[in-house]
Amino acid sequence: MATHYTKLLIIGSGPAGYSAAIYGARAMMAPIMVQGLQPGGQLTITTDVENYPGFRDVIQGPWLMEEMKAQAEHVGTRIVWDTIVDIDLASGSPFRAVGDSGDEYWGDAVVIATGAQAKWLGVPGEMELGGKGVSACATCDGFFFRGKRVAVIGGGNTAVEEALYLTNHAERVTLIHRRDTLRAERILQQRLFAHPKIAVLWNRSVERFEGDPAGAGLTHLVLRDRVTGRDEDFAVDGAFVAIGHAPSTQLFKGKLELDEGGYIVVEPGTPKTAIPGVFAAGDVMDHTYRQAVTAAGTGCMAALDAERFLSGLSIDLQGHAEAAE
Repeated sequence: MATHYTKLLIIGSGPAGYSAAIYGARAMMAPIMVQGLQPGGQLTITTDVENYPGFRDVIQGPWLMEEMKAQAEHVGTRIVWDTIVDIDLASGSPFRAVGDSGDEYWGDAVVIATGAQAKWLGVPGEMELGGKGVSACATCDGFFFRGKRVAVIGGGNTAVEEALYLTNHAERVTLIHRRDTLRAERILQQRLFAHPKIAVLWNRSVERFEGDPAGAGLTHLVLRDRVTGRDEDFAVDGAFVAIGHAPSTQLFKGKLELDEGGYIVVEPGTPKTAIPGVFAAGDVMDHTYRQAVTAAGTGCMAALDAERFLSGLSIDLQGHAEAAE
């Protein structure tokens, strides 16, 4: 077991964490990044990326994360393969975090970039056909279903928004909901029902995703009529699971203010939490946009704000912070 000190401790990776690391390192804060359970975040399970600025051709999500990681290391970030399992934010700077390895990490400022995970149905075929017709992000993958038939699974705002967005690409969009009414806001429901490209299947639950992971990918869904109990096949080219996202904030419950969805609350327009020196970036605080480019932007903001925070502190050689006189 070892103890590590840094001016800037970054918890989590992905576009937000790596961007914070790049800006933090360039500001001479010698960041330590503790990667967490999924180094690189959700982009490591995203194959084709077409909407990240600067690339004319399709790039691969894992490749983009490897490039960001390499850049962060190149400018001076120390990246650690560990997962933070406990953290003391109440005592103020320097903040103490404990890794699953037993190591302690002390940071004069902290950037939380633990991200969020899409909620999944947990039915057969879902994971096997992920990226092969099954997705949880219409804005990420809708472009690949131009002129095709797609389904959106869910009944809340996320599902309706995804269905409306997909009409820009797909020939036909079917919203599949397990109940007979939607939870989405009324104005969104009105837009959904009025759209000529959208149909709704009520009282249906998805029992299985069927297709060939090694070949054509998703071919159809097996739906169960929740009124009659009968199963039926429903042919689609793509299916978007839109039952919400779950931010990775278990570690911070009772330690930071979270909203009703579990996202970290920040000062509007900034990555600042209610605790001075603690910043949140990326999907862990963003339940609206959830894009790689917006996550990277908030990571940059968090590092810049951390630098400003530290400028009001006197940093000793071991990385401890004391109020400047």
